[in-house]
This record gives sequence, C-alpha cells and structure tokens, in this order.
Amino acid sequence: MASGFSLKDQLFNAEKARYLAGLFAAAGAGFDAGGFEARVMARLPELELKERITWIAEVLAGHLPDALPEAAPVILRALPAPLDPSKSDDDFGDFIFAPLGDLVAAKAVADHPELGLDLLEEITQRFSMEWAIRPFLNHWPELTLARMEGWAAHGSYHVRRLVSEGTRSRLPWGQAVGLGLADALPLLDVLHQDRTRYVTRSVANHLNDITKKDPDLVLDRLSAWQAAARQERAELDWMASHALRGLVKAGHPGAMTMLGFDPDAPVEAAVEIAAEARIGGALEFAVTLEAPARQPVLVDYIIHFQRPGGKVSPKVHKLKQAVIEGSALTLKKKHKLKGDATTFKLVPGAHRLEVQVNGRICAAAEFELLG
Repeated sequence: MASGFSLKDQLFNAEKARYLAGLFAAAGAGFDAGGFEARVMARLPELELKERITWIAEVLAGHLPDALPEAAPVILRALPAPLDPSKSDDDFGDFIFAPLGDLVAAKAVADHPELGLDLLEEITQRFSMEWAIRPFLNHWPELTLARMEGWAAHGSYHVRRLVSEGTRSRLPWGQAVGLGLADALPLLDVLHQDRTRYVTRSVANHLNDITKKDPDLVLDRLSAWQAAARQERAELDWMASHALRGLVKAGHPGAMTMLGFDPDAPVEAAVEIAAEARIGGALEFAVTLEAPARQPVLVDYIIHFQRPGGKVSPKVHKLKQAVIEGSALTLKKKHKLKGDATTFKLVPGAHRLEVQVNGRICAAAEFELLG
C-alpha cells in the first residue's frame, strides 16, 4: 500500500458527501443538500472510518422526517440503480451507502422492524447491509430469520449473501448477535447450493467462524452437503477448503481427512535452511518428503518468531499441496522477512522453523534471525 494512503479518506470525503446529498436532493421532500454536505464535512476529517459512517447517518437523520414511515419513501427514491446484476462476485458496492444502514437500524428496530427489513433488502443491493442487519437479529430474531428464509431464494445474489454474512458469529466490525452457532445452519443448507461465488464464499467464511467454537458441527454439515450433492463438487470442495482453513492451520485431523489428506500418513520429512536469515532479507529453506507409496500431502510451515520480552509467537504459512509419487519430493521456499512491517515487528535472535504435513509436525530446524 502506498505511503500516505488513507482508506477512510478514499471511502468518505467531500466528493462522496456531495454525491449522497445530490441523490437525496433529487428524491425531493425539500432536502437541504448544501446544509447536509456542510455539516458532514465540518467533522468528517477528524473521524476514523467507522465513526464517519455513524456521523453521516446522524446528519442524514437530521435532514429527513423523524418517523421512518415518512422517511422511507425518500430513502427509496434516493437509491441509485442496483449493482450490476450481470456480475457474480467482487461487487461489494459503494461505502457511502453504509450510513443508510445505520440510519434505518436506528429508526426501525424499536417500532418498525418490518419496514426496516424492507429497506435493508433494497439498500443491500447497493451496498452490503451485513452490519445493519445485526440489531434486527438481536431485537427481533424470529422475525428476521423468517425474513431471511425468503431472502435465501432472492433473485439478487447481494440479498442472498446478506443472509449468510449478516448471521456470521464473528463478523468483522459487526455487532455481536445472540444467535446460537447452529441457528443459521438451515439457511446455509439453502445457500451452499448457490451458483454465485460471492454467496458461497460467505457461507465458507460463516463456517470458518463456527470452527473456532465447534469444529465437529462444521465437519458434520459439510459431510451432509457432500452426501446431498446439491452443489457442484468442485465448488463444494472449494467451500470445504476455505471453511476449514483455520482447522488446517491448527492441524485438526478431522479437517485433514475431510479434505482428503491422511493425518497418519507415513511421511518422512527433512528441512534444510539454505542461507543466513536477516531482517529485511529472506528465510530460504528446502523440505524433502518421502513416503513408501503414493501419498497426497498438504504441507505448511510454522515459524516461531521471537517477541519482545522473550515470548514466542508461532505463525503458520502455506507451503504446498502436492502428491508424493514414490520418489522424494523437494519443495523450496523463500520467506520474506520484512523489516518495515507495521503489523508485526521482527526481533533478532533464536527462531524455530517447523514443517507440518497433513496436520502433523514432521521436521524442524533452528535458525538465528540476524538484525
């Protein structure tokens, strides 16, 4: 990412505020576009990204009728055309519509849940309402889940995705919800069949969230979907791999078996570090694998990094998915050791490299990370 780049300024700025103001001015009802834009920009530069969403929603609420039944027609008229229906992925929408979700949730949750859900159904076709749906799930769980049953078969894949994404147990930035881990599974039973990767990716992420608390619940559901065969096998295999990625890193035997890798495979491994490792350079190593017969392998490597204060932090990385065909298989890797990373600062000293094959540690080597 370029130095000085600001995501909050890219997503929420004067141009975006003017665009939103113009949409509402065109919707009528005497909307004060100039006043709205001026008030938004009076505070916007000092706010962080999520705070900007809340602030724009607050200012917008002050420029619309107080009661949602009177504000709703204005909101609907202000919406641009839905996102391109010919696309099937990577079309999240424009963040400037995120404040509409906050506004609707604030005005609808207490007294107008049905109308609020109607609005979110429309707005999510312009920008995902996965955060705005969470208060409805907490205050009106039965009503909201019943509505989602219908949405699971909606003609817009954005609405279908909202069903999965909005009910995730660990949604990034999302308000916590009181649903049980299994409460949304009947909805996923429908959505896992979707022909749109935007939806099936959300289903896989939803399952990955559940694996943090109940791996067996996810493994059982994936097995049931495999038996039902309502999804193309290649897509179902992709969903399983994506959903189980956390368990794979942890070496979970059930996840390995589900993905076709024997956790007890008789694989012998050796690892050799090729050169000195220095901050700002790279850790270069080679892994040699042998097995008495043809053997599919999923190979990860774990670097145990030194942390300030003497603690150690293991980080799991993907190496290769391959097949040992009877002769030795050699895999090489150059792992960059960035010295200017802002999220994880490297510390010189003794480190450890481990090789994980089908979830089992098969080889290890010590190395010194130089400053």
